[in-house]
Formats: sequence, C-alpha cells, structure tokens
Amino acid sequence: MGSDTVDISLACADWARICPGAAGLTRSAAELAVARAKAALGLAWQEPVELGIILGDDASQRRLNRSHRGRDAPTNVLAFSAWEPGARLPPSAPVLLGDVVLALETVIGEAAEQEKPVADHLRHLIVHGVLHLFGYDHVTQPDAALMESLERSILSELGVPDPYRDTMSSIEHAAVQR
Repeated sequence: MGSDTVDISLACADWARICPGAAGLTRSAAELAVARAKAALGLAWQEPVELGIILGDDASQRRLNRSHRGRDAPTNVLAFSAWEPGARLPPSAPVLLGDVVLALETVIGEAAEQEKPVADHLRHLIVHGVLHLFGYDHVTQPDAALMESLERSILSELGVPDPYRDTMSSIEHAAVQR
C-alpha cells in the first residue's frame, strides 16, 4: 500500500494513554483491511486510496450518531463512505474512501464486557469500519456471514483472535429480513 494514505486523528488524547500505540495499531489494521477488501472485491485500482480515522470519545460520537443516523446515543464505530461501488474515478485521482470514527469509552466498555484487550477490540472495529466503507454490511444473515468471514481472515493476519467466537453475530437483529 505504499502510496495509500491513512490519516489518523487522536481527537481524544486518552486513546494514547489507555491503548499505547493506538495510532500504529489503527494504521496497520486499516492498511490491511483496505488491501484485503480491494482484493476480495476484485478492485484493480492503480490510484492511491485515502481514508481518515478519528479516534474520538463518546460525546462526539453521540453527536455524529444523532445527526447522521437519528440515534441519540454513542456507538462503537461509525463509517462515512465517500466512495460508492461502481463509481467512475477521474484519471489519476486518488480514491477517497471515507472516514471511520471510534468512541473511546464505548470501545473500552465493550472490550471489558467481552474480556478482550482494548488493542484487539480497536483493531477489530477499525477493520469492521473499513469494510463498511467498501460497502460490506451485516443487516441480513448472508451479508453478515460474508463480512464476518473477511473480518476473521484479516484479524487472523493481525494476530487478533476471532471476535465472534464467543459472542453473537454482528447482525442487526431488528433489521434482519425474514
């Protein structure tokens, strides 16, 4: 991914204290997720890919979730895609993929609840968010199975244990089509 760009913003300084190396872990997870998603989708982009990652807090995440999804609560990860599958790109222009935003307090709470290291949960959510930018979703069972399979594969390469082994699937149960 030599010419790809992953811009990381530590909007909440506590990330560095609570998860030392958060920026580096984030960058490596995002870069691998981009490479694997491109390959899985058969995208032969010659242009560099650009994406932003914001490591924020619950308060800012709650505002984003309220204004963009109509949900007045923080959430672990939000993905704001700038690229759409099938979009034609201007010659030699970078692929502006989008932004992934994480909320520190929610990520810490989930990691504790699931008895896993914050660093592993951070990398899982980065991979999850990047896959959303590529159009992957988990609303239906088949979509969830596809997305989770790719997540597991990427996380395995990063040395992160299967995040779904002892938990429920990431399917958004209220939206599952029967």
